Amino acid sequence: MPLDHLATLNSEQRRAVEHDIGGVAIGLAGPLLVIAGAGSGKTNTLAHRVANLIVNDVDPRRILLMTFSRRAASEMSRRVESICAKVLGAKAGVMTDALTWAGTFHAIGARLMREYAEQIGLQPNFTIHDREDSADLMNLFRHQMGFSQTESRFPTKGTCLSIYSRAVNAEMPLEAVLQGHFPWCAAWEVQLRDLFAGYVNAKQAQGVLDYDDLLLYWAQMVSDPALAAHIGERFDHVLVDEYQDTNRLQSSILLALKPSGAGLTVVGDDAQSIYAFRAATVRNILDFPSQFSPPAAIITLDRNYRSTQPILAAANGVIGLAAERFTKNLWTERRSAELPALVSVRDEADQARYVVERVLENREGGTDLKQQAVLFRTSSHSGPTEIELTRRNIPFVKFGGLKFLDTAHVKDLLALLRFVENPRDQVAGFRILQLLPGVGPTSAQRVLDAMSNQVDPIGALSEIASPPRAGEGWTDLVATLWQLRSGKAGWPAELGCGRLWYTPHLERRHEDADARQADLLQLEQIAAGYPSRSRFLTDLTLDPPDATSDQAGVPLLDEDYLILSTIHSAKGQEWKSVFVLNVVDGCMPSDLGTGTTAEIEEERRLLYVAMTRAKDTLHLITPHRFFTHGQPSMGDRHVYASRSRFIPASLLPLFESVTWPVLATEVARQAAISHIRIDVGARMRGMWR
Repeated sequence: MPLDHLATLNSEQRRAVEHDIGGVAIGLAGPLLVIAGAGSGKTNTLAHRVANLIVNDVDPRRILLMTFSRRAASEMSRRVESICAKVLGAKAGVMTDALTWAGTFHAIGARLMREYAEQIGLQPNFTIHDREDSADLMNLFRHQMGFSQTESRFPTKGTCLSIYSRAVNAEMPLEAVLQGHFPWCAAWEVQLRDLFAGYVNAKQAQGVLDYDDLLLYWAQMVSDPALAAHIGERFDHVLVDEYQDTNRLQSSILLALKPSGAGLTVVGDDAQSIYAFRAATVRNILDFPSQFSPPAAIITLDRNYRSTQPILAAANGVIGLAAERFTKNLWTERRSAELPALVSVRDEADQARYVVERVLENREGGTDLKQQAVLFRTSSHSGPTEIELTRRNIPFVKFGGLKFLDTAHVKDLLALLRFVENPRDQVAGFRILQLLPGVGPTSAQRVLDAMSNQVDPIGALSEIASPPRAGEGWTDLVATLWQLRSGKAGWPAELGCGRLWYTPHLERRHEDADARQADLLQLEQIAAGYPSRSRFLTDLTLDPPDATSDQAGVPLLDEDYLILSTIHSAKGQEWKSVFVLNVVDGCMPSDLGTGTTAEIEEERRLLYVAMTRAKDTLHLITPHRFFTHGQPSMGDRHVYASRSRFIPASLLPLFESVTWPVLATEVARQAAISHIRIDVGARMRGMWR
């Protein structure tokens, strides 16, 4: 069999791709852990392994590939087809089109739950709430149970949902979650338990699931040995990308599907595990080999194709001080005499000026703005830099912005579709009814209560008395709901019908209706790529694209612009030149992330991820003085910070230490005014004589 489809791989990548090739065709390949360092070609290696399975006669319909995002799954499928084409020729497209079980854990879970709905007591037409909708439903019960009027302040709806989510995803008792992560809420344990019970009952009554349910129901489903075996036997091979970012619930699902590890491959990097705030745990990847007998094979990819050797040496030095990790030292053939810069500045204003000057220097030297990035621990850290960029008229895009599902107008239109899909979804119904002029919360709830016990809730609308002040708006809404429910328009034309109904409400409620209308037209284009309303609502909720409005100053697509990004949003990206802001204790590690050893270790990994985004040049900036927030205008209250503990003195030889502005220049400036003496006090006294 020709092997040219593997010719571009290095020896370790090839070992991972060909692992246990003798057992591949019969589904008995042993478990494999691929530790893939930053920039080591992880995605390419995983795509080659999937392609190699197909080339070796594995049925692509029996391959389950789970990735961190839907876009990653699409990219992986494209790469697999390209690789397969080298061996299979024209047949490659047919084979990779059959690779239909590729997506995120949540998306795969949603699909399986619709298939096994009868076995687990679900209605197949369930709808999925995003985080905001889930928080709204939580808040509804928070009010009903009187917790919004307690003498001491009860946790907000967002905090309540976060507590619930962590308990579910981390498989931890509520008491442990409160003590470990929300100690200020520990006194409310009994009330929170009652609240969560009501929230679960409401979801089940309304036929809705939240994000966490997509994993929780799946985990409960495979806790039954017969169901677990039935689902597991559908797949000869299960491959998981970014395994370091999974939580305990996801690990439980995986081990239930493949308890022996046969056909199981996971890929990840323990040094890039930075999502503990989503209940991800680095223990999943650290403990993976020992969960099987014999233990899983481990193959390490440590050749980096992204960064220069000095950058890698510094990053290796930082992560080498970690308390526990798989031994891995990245190396590269990309030599350079330029060390990463450790830049000392006076304050955040100087930090911003330094970044802007270097960015412009790079641009004059031929490096586009898009090839440069400014990274930071927390979104608020970029404020002074954004001001300086705006003042200097330098275009930029800040990642971590609004998503489609975060914008009011898109949520309105999607709520209409969700209400048609599932008329017992009270959050969607509540939102839609209150779009009508003259309809408030009380009137909306009265309509929903009247619908709730009907066999055909939408059909019953014509028999329900309209809200007193709804006027023609009520008639138009009922007619639209009937039309969409009938399915006569077909998909995706239904979305256009819904948009026409919504347009007058959009124009009445938003001054920038034209810009928001562009979002809705884009939504229609996106909808055309989905086979049904149900699939569209599910996928869009799980992986929403960026919005095109509600953001200030977004450059044109063909314009050059600088990248600003949180480190979490930058994961998986790379740029020629990278600037990391506020590499000082209190910011990195965050003063909120130093409570436990595990938190400190995650903060260390976060700095490592930031450093390994850089290809050619890296600047870590350490402001020494921070002005405190909340002081009067022109105030001078400040605190001093020291270099991050993750760069101790022993690592300084790996960096070029820079002071900015250049010290000699500062000395000269001070000398120029050193002889000046003005008795301002005497002048002030003289004003009144």
